[in-house]
Amino acid sequence: MIKQQQPRRLFDVIEHQLKNFPKTDMLVGKENNVWRKYSTQEVADLSLRFSAGLLQLGIGKGDATPEGCDKIAIISPNRPEWVITDLACQQAGAILAPLYPTLSEHEMEFILNDSGASILFISGEDMLEKIKPIRHKLTQLKEIYSFNKIAGARHWLEIPEMATQADMDRIPAIRESTKPDQLATIIYTSGTTGTPKGVMLTHDNIMSNVTACIPYLPVSLEARALSFLPLNHVFERMVTYVYLTAGVPIYYAESMDTIADNLREVKPSIFTTVPRLLEKVYEKIMAKGLELKGVKRALFFWSVELGKKYEINKSLGWWYNFQLSIANKLVFKKWREALGGNIDAIVVGSAPCQVRLLKIFTAAHIPILEGYGLTETSPVISVNRVDEKDRMFGTVGPLISNVEVRLAEDGEICCKGPNITPGYYKRPDLTKESIIDGWFHTGDIGVLVNNKFLKITDRKKELFKTSGGKFVAPQPIENKFKESPFIEQIMVVGENRKFTGALVVPSFPNLESWAAKKGIRTGSHEELLQNTDIQQLYKQVVEKYNQYFSHIEQIKKFELLPQEWTIANGELSPTLKVKRKVIAQRYEQQIEKIYN
Repeated sequence: MIKQQQPRRLFDVIEHQLKNFPKTDMLVGKENNVWRKYSTQEVADLSLRFSAGLLQLGIGKGDATPEGCDKIAIISPNRPEWVITDLACQQAGAILAPLYPTLSEHEMEFILNDSGASILFISGEDMLEKIKPIRHKLTQLKEIYSFNKIAGARHWLEIPEMATQADMDRIPAIRESTKPDQLATIIYTSGTTGTPKGVMLTHDNIMSNVTACIPYLPVSLEARALSFLPLNHVFERMVTYVYLTAGVPIYYAESMDTIADNLREVKPSIFTTVPRLLEKVYEKIMAKGLELKGVKRALFFWSVELGKKYEINKSLGWWYNFQLSIANKLVFKKWREALGGNIDAIVVGSAPCQVRLLKIFTAAHIPILEGYGLTETSPVISVNRVDEKDRMFGTVGPLISNVEVRLAEDGEICCKGPNITPGYYKRPDLTKESIIDGWFHTGDIGVLVNNKFLKITDRKKELFKTSGGKFVAPQPIENKFKESPFIEQIMVVGENRKFTGALVVPSFPNLESWAAKKGIRTGSHEELLQNTDIQQLYKQVVEKYNQYFSHIEQIKKFELLPQEWTIANGELSPTLKVKRKVIAQRYEQQIEKIYN
């Protein structure tokens, strides 16, 4: 447990580390296929010169108001330079506005203009190509700097080289004058409709969340983290400051495609992820299991079935425990090795995690800590703990220590605490709608189980009413159906209709494998879905999962779609949430077919 005085502002973590546990590997990233380590001292020196260089460029805190401070934008995958830029901006008194690299040109243009960013940092050539078509529309943007050396943009290290001693001497006074309630960042959330809105977060918002979460996570001087969840996501950003405050070295995955290799190289004890990536890990493991033959195959699936029965805080008897110990030695040990062999916990957020996966991974000695929060709450409201008595499958855990929650009459989760945003940038109208009498209205519906564990039941705006006047919550239905290996994505429909239906995107690798075994010729996806045996298979899948729901909630008819929904096509948000309105408009004909 960390007993030192906790930092109050984000940039205080540098001095905190230097004083208490200076590291040789504070931040580590791959450069030319070799891990490049930045020590705490190097980060301290470089970020100081970087801050001073920003002053030389005329960047600073202005009148210290949200509108008066200079804004700096960043579009880059995770790497040490990202965090160093964040620290340098704060020390110069500027505000960082990060953007998802996957955003459309239209969204990038809106955010860069709305934030008024005067400098943009990018990773390299791919991001420059995305910016070029809109560059002439970015009237407030003065310069683009790249972390990689490329033509068409200045290199980021030019800025620290500009620093004069006089500029460096100014930084301590700027740091001193920066209060914890001063704005540190504006994070634009796309939500699922409309233009992005800028969530303002102060140093205190984020650091209060950091301080509250440290006791619940397995973070110590012996820990090691791998980071790949985008840093512009508030979840990864806050957890970064948890790591830095607790003295945990952070290693950055090279890309989403190299995570498996990087896990084996880094052997992390902790990382954060979203459920969809966890599902993909599980699907790959299961695909390998299907390739096994004879006794090995039987042993593999026997172990998986054991894992599915696992219960937390409840003994299933000595015989079950004995069998599980065998499964762990012979099968699950290999699962742990695939994750680096050193995992203390995986922290999951952003969307609901399937209970089936929580059970299997926990049975395999890979604890999954599911938590809940929003960008507006910096983000954590509740989280399952390492200690099993404070963990419950199917819930998002107990509330963190400095956050209050009350449930409105309709079940909406409202919260209050030092983590709550002061509001939306330049949008007092939205702020007034969301924060009422100091309580932030999350838009999520929930219940408290055993007066302790928070359980999310649905999104308030996603509940719909059938023409018969019955309410349907789509999220639990979708989560259950996605347990099928044949379903990649699903969206439940039925607002003002006579029954509940669904758009279903098959898991084509699994479907094609099944079809090949049945001797069904697999041409295009469209041709495959026309096959009567395939349609019959999906009727059976739907019938299987319908039994978990009431008559009103059961899917009566569905349409199979030949193409997966993606961020690039605008059907998913950057955090992989389904944009319901977009999909409903795009597949209007298919929905009409369900109801005709």
